[in-house]
Amino acid sequence: MPPENAGELLKIENLHAWYGESHILHGLELTVHEGEVITLLGRNGSGRSTTLKAILGLVGKRTGSIRVNGTELINLPTHQIARVGKLGYCPEERGIYASLNVDENLVLPPVIAEGGLSVDEIYQMFPNLKERRKSQGSKLSGGEQQMLAIARILRTGATLLLLDEITEGLAPVILKSLDDVIRKLRARGFTIILVEQNFRFAAPLADRHYVIEHGRVVEQIAADELDAKQDQLNRHLSV
Repeated sequence: MPPENAGELLKIENLHAWYGESHILHGLELTVHEGEVITLLGRNGSGRSTTLKAILGLVGKRTGSIRVNGTELINLPTHQIARVGKLGYCPEERGIYASLNVDENLVLPPVIAEGGLSVDEIYQMFPNLKERRKSQGSKLSGGEQQMLAIARILRTGATLLLLDEITEGLAPVILKSLDDVIRKLRARGFTIILVEQNFRFAAPLADRHYVIEHGRVVEQIAADELDAKQDQLNRHLSV
């Protein structure tokens, strides 16, 4: 858990978001401190992934306030949001270049800020990718593709990472590798927001959990409150 005086890196207030006529977020509010790992929990359709997309301006319309280090992002286009906020986004569909090999995927991402990891640092963190560095994206396993998707955003200089369902459909051995990567990134000072269905994966990693229902935060649970609030959490997440 970061110290109490750790800076507020991300502050969202009264966030509403729409896809066309569909009103998805209804006044969502949350705060993320520098160096934290937080999760967004909730049933399918609750608005968790939309929250990440709304932060980046990838929705049809949004209102409210989204501030990173005190800078208001709500009226900025996506490319400016990424640079001003030093934001990196790993979508659920991963978004790698399937026809390019691992090396090529890693040298293509744009630089949004200084301090991005070098290719050598990436390969130290993801040894599986180093072994497959000349393999096309389409030839990688699902787990390797997921690692590559995360590795690509680390090249950009982003320090606030938005990771959407990174464990979906992956084998336990890959989950262990991703757990190790999240811990290493946290140790290096990255701030991470995880949208995650796999609570067993997320629970040991996160400082705090935000539970979202119908586009609103209905519960905030700190890591040291999990045992006491497990029944409450189960009620929120049960189908």
